[in-house]
Amino acid sequence: MGLIAALPDIDRHDKSVFIMHEKSEKLIPFHKHTKGQLSYVEGGIAYITIDNRTYVVPARHFFWIPQGMEHILEIGHSATVLRSLYFYAHDDIADPFYSRLGIYPASELLIQMIKYTEIWDEKHVSAKDENFEFLVALKKILPKTHQQPLPIILPATHNKQMMKIVSYLEWNIGEKHTLTNVSTRFGLSERSMSRLFKSDMDISFLQYLKTLRIIKAIELLLNTDKPINEIADDVGYSSISAFSDTFHEFTQSRPSDLRKSSKAFRNPAV
Repeated sequence: MGLIAALPDIDRHDKSVFIMHEKSEKLIPFHKHTKGQLSYVEGGIAYITIDNRTYVVPARHFFWIPQGMEHILEIGHSATVLRSLYFYAHDDIADPFYSRLGIYPASELLIQMIKYTEIWDEKHVSAKDENFEFLVALKKILPKTHQQPLPIILPATHNKQMMKIVSYLEWNIGEKHTLTNVSTRFGLSERSMSRLFKSDMDISFLQYLKTLRIIKAIELLLNTDKPINEIADDVGYSSISAFSDTFHEFTQSRPSDLRKSSKAFRNPAV
């Protein structure tokens, strides 16, 4: 049974934890749960879309989606294993963590705990089951060990003019864009361009461009074997150190760390 087929079953028992480990590359359309969702992305990349904002989840990161939050989930690499635990929500009031969407680097402790839950794959686990306390402990450590969510968020737009601008940036991400030259290309003043980004997507031009570059870099790091200096150039950085520093700002890791973790997943014997 895949995740899409399992969706109706997730909320069947409100006091249980439903567990699903699946290798996939698919789009799961708008849906929501009465349970909170903890998902660890192993060896690939995932995208969550909520309220016209796309959140990017690289390998060795996890995301938490609060109960009742409607979302689209896209798995962007065929080798990705998505390890998901859908938790009862009756104690979510215990910490603000459980009411916020967040993407976090996964600690080694959490990774091993999540992998252990594969013994319950495609099952509901409740208080009557042996070792249920393990799942209770797993949920309780989340707010204590993972406090700072990553800012890898790309807002979407329905404004026709903005759609042309962001499409241009995406297809020409390797160019040395500035507010001045992009404004000129689309017949706008710099002030008008800045206002358009802030009013339509609530983000500055520079922050949007930085975010787009890092997302493209993550995709290239995970999906290709290109050298890191070549990837930096492909996404518009002439300096490898500037690229690495910006990458760390967004992901709390270096490009080489993400590349190593991806290779380790694809070649576990190495």
